[in-house]
Amino acid sequence: MTDLGDFGDFDADADADADADADAGDADTDSNGNAADATTASEAGDHGHGHGHGPANTSPSTHSSSTGSGSNSDADSPSDADTDAFETTAVEPSGDDVGIGALCVSQGLRIAEDSDDTELRAYVTRGNRSSVRIGSYLLAPYPGGAGETLFCRITGLEYAQQYHADDATEIHARRAMRSDGIEEADYKFVANLEPVAILYDDDGELKRRMTDRVPKPQTVIREADDTEAIKTGLKMPDDGVFLGHLSVGGEKVRTAASPPTIDYRLKDDYDAGDPLVFRHTLVAGGTGSGKTHGAKNVLRQYLADERRYPMEDGREVGPAVVQFDPQDEYAQMHDDNPDMDDEFARRLEREGVAHGGIDDTTAFVPKVGSSSYAAGHHRAEQVEFTIPFSMVHENPWLVASSGLNDNQYGALVSVLLPRFREQYGNDATYDEFTRFLDDPALREELDESGRVHEATFDAVRRRVLGFGHVFDQDARPITDLVHEFVRPGGLTVVPTYHINDTRATETIVLALSSLLIDQKLSNDPTYDRIKETPLVLGMDEAHNFLTDADSVQAGKVITKFTEAAKQGRKERLGLFLITQDPQDIHDAVFKQINTTIVLNLGDEDAIKSVNIPSNLESKVPYMEKGQMVVYSPDNSEPVELIGLSKCLTRHGRD
Repeated sequence: MTDLGDFGDFDADADADADADADAGDADTDSNGNAADATTASEAGDHGHGHGHGPANTSPSTHSSSTGSGSNSDADSPSDADTDAFETTAVEPSGDDVGIGALCVSQGLRIAEDSDDTELRAYVTRGNRSSVRIGSYLLAPYPGGAGETLFCRITGLEYAQQYHADDATEIHARRAMRSDGIEEADYKFVANLEPVAILYDDDGELKRRMTDRVPKPQTVIREADDTEAIKTGLKMPDDGVFLGHLSVGGEKVRTAASPPTIDYRLKDDYDAGDPLVFRHTLVAGGTGSGKTHGAKNVLRQYLADERRYPMEDGREVGPAVVQFDPQDEYAQMHDDNPDMDDEFARRLEREGVAHGGIDDTTAFVPKVGSSSYAAGHHRAEQVEFTIPFSMVHENPWLVASSGLNDNQYGALVSVLLPRFREQYGNDATYDEFTRFLDDPALREELDESGRVHEATFDAVRRRVLGFGHVFDQDARPITDLVHEFVRPGGLTVVPTYHINDTRATETIVLALSSLLIDQKLSNDPTYDRIKETPLVLGMDEAHNFLTDADSVQAGKVITKFTEAAKQGRKERLGLFLITQDPQDIHDAVFKQINTTIVLNLGDEDAIKSVNIPSNLESKVPYMEKGQMVVYSPDNSEPVELIGLSKCLTRHGRD
């Protein structure tokens, strides 16, 4: 067997020098040999001539020597050298390449109703291979002058062998280890494409329709770099609530327009259908993903001066935003962002993005026991309030905590509260209710009559105790502050960070939410201000209040919010839910969400629960701060976005 030796002994330069020396030696030997042959032949010729043999003068050796001498003479002649040289030929094609490659049919070219049966592949030329990315958008025109173009997306990239060879060998591997790169010409670079839509011209307006025809083989493909084509292909509206800029793989999509980025907006007028703010929004993201930063930027757009919605009486009214704030961050929206420079502000103005603090921002601070609220991190107005016990008559589950079973809840709603209201009136306090339950005569009477068993009575009493620091505190009741609480074009923030009791926090948030929802859905509202104002109800850490829990209270809450979500379009009520645990939100509420904004999530169950397409689902754990996936079927195709690098209002504490 031949020993190939070790690759480490190979030196291309040394071998080249050795080959050159060997060639020189061979040339000398041939020259000497020829000279000797010529001398011998000459002598033989003379000897032959002396013997009178004429043919000896035409011996091959003599002719060869003569020819060699003639060749040396010809080599000195420039005209003869030019005649013998090869002519160079240009091998580069004329003209410039257009696009990045062409559709190929080596494995079929097929458009089908079932996406799994679709086969659409493109060969990418060498100079364009390093710039293409999975998720990039491409255009493939149809021939015939009809003005139709296939808008598609790259779903896969692969190298394939240009020439069949087994490169899983020691030689190939070690050769690669000693080289700086590969020869691109030795490989095919193929992109798998997903057809998104067909773009066509309709009386000067670019429109889209479903993909219903197959493109021609060898159709040149090019990157989509026109804003109108990309927005039309992805069904993105031109106007609406700004969320961010279109991106692919964490990089903004660039076009030839100015500005080169593509803004993404949510529909916000009735000409394009119902405003999506009233179809409800979920913002999901883990800690450090930019969730609150992004939520503030979206809410800032809803409170833009020009934002108005028509009401049934013909008025156009700006929305009121009520934001529940467990981390005490949203009252900062009153203040400008000190980190925003003039250049960034001018860019926002060119793109029509509202920015700056909201003057009409008020922090409604719940009074709970002896807890105090510190507001050194914002300059918003503060109004202290309390929850009156009278609100329990409309929503008995507020005082039921989470421990009542059906029998106990029935006793509270059907017997105890009606009896209490009859004796003490509608404005009775929580302290009066506890004294009412402390009456042993009442307990005995209800037990003997069979209306409420004594064990049930005792269980209800235990559950409703412990709310003395929540109801009827030393502050104005929220029912007297509705006109200030709901303000068209204003932001109301309800901070609960200063409350250390989880049960008290839940009671306050659910009491206020119920007040707003009940008045919105009522045909005979007590507070017309709520009914007649478009309302965005924001809830951070929504998973704590809308969870899938097996209790009477949880069931009542979920039913109320689900009904609110269903009636939102008609009543101008939008839910804006923010969470880091979307998997904990009840399915009945989740199903009413139309727009899902997903930032970085690390939990697999959380990612699965947001129900975004699988191709985007896989990107969620790797997204950087501010990157997001938006899934809003009534607004656009699912897309990746990059949010603004700076918050539009003040954000963060010093």
